[in-house]
Amino acid sequence: MKFQHQQTLDIFLNILFDRYQDKVPAVKKITEALVAQGVVGSQQEIVNDHIAFRTLGVPHLGIASFEKIFLHHGYKKRDYYYFEGKKLNAYWYAPPSANYPRIFMSELIVDQLSEKAQQIIHKYTTPITGDPVDQLNLDDGDAIGRFFHTALWPLPSKEEYQALLEESEYAAWVIYNRYYLNHYTISVHALKHGYNTLEEFNVFVEDLGITLNTVGGKIKVSPDGLLRQSSTVADLQEAAFAGGKTMSIAGSYVEFAERLVLPQYQHLAPQEIKPEHRREGFETGNADKIFESTYLKQTRS
Repeated sequence: MKFQHQQTLDIFLNILFDRYQDKVPAVKKITEALVAQGVVGSQQEIVNDHIAFRTLGVPHLGIASFEKIFLHHGYKKRDYYYFEGKKLNAYWYAPPSANYPRIFMSELIVDQLSEKAQQIIHKYTTPITGDPVDQLNLDDGDAIGRFFHTALWPLPSKEEYQALLEESEYAAWVIYNRYYLNHYTISVHALKHGYNTLEEFNVFVEDLGITLNTVGGKIKVSPDGLLRQSSTVADLQEAAFAGGKTMSIAGSYVEFAERLVLPQYQHLAPQEIKPEHRREGFETGNADKIFESTYLKQTRS
């Protein structure tokens, strides 16, 4: 995902990615193996399909706040998705040019949670009385990078985290991790032959000793069969809570996407196929299962 140019967008995306790969061992493990196998020459050659963020749907935060950063840099808001069981809204955003990743941004519908869960979340978010993004210089890449890694609320207690975990694992993840990058996504179809299908790539990843998300099968397939996705199970991290208590919690993970060629372009030779000839967008059914890459039933299995 690393970008060579030093435009504002490049700067803060690189800051995000550097911190993410430092905390998610699977990223470097997969990249180093791809380099060792001669599949890519470096991290820069891996095509990043999309990156994802999780937010809380409360005043001054959530998608309405967070999206301002990306809209300012030329991203276009596209399709809406609703996840009834997980109580989430989401949108995806198309990049200003093909060399940048799509953005998938989700938001917890906090007022659909229990009174107890709402009280915990509002305890931390109510003191935020204005949209923090409005205070940012959106043309300063370093400032945006710092913002992503600045705590907007104090650390929760271990007991509060566990209370949220019982009701909404998504809520617990966000209250602790905040705007930490949830995952980045390798475009498998852009890799060389032998690695460019999910069946092949998943075997490659599992041979590295990395566990895959098995909810709905290792490969999640859209109804039209043209969007296929897999992901690793989130790495556990030792988390310190308010008061000094600790416990292992889910961090972030890596996703893999295979976008197949649309029917109207099936006649094209492989060398003629461009990104616009492939399946675009996302799929609620796929994403619903990918979310569970950070869930206890996977991370503790």
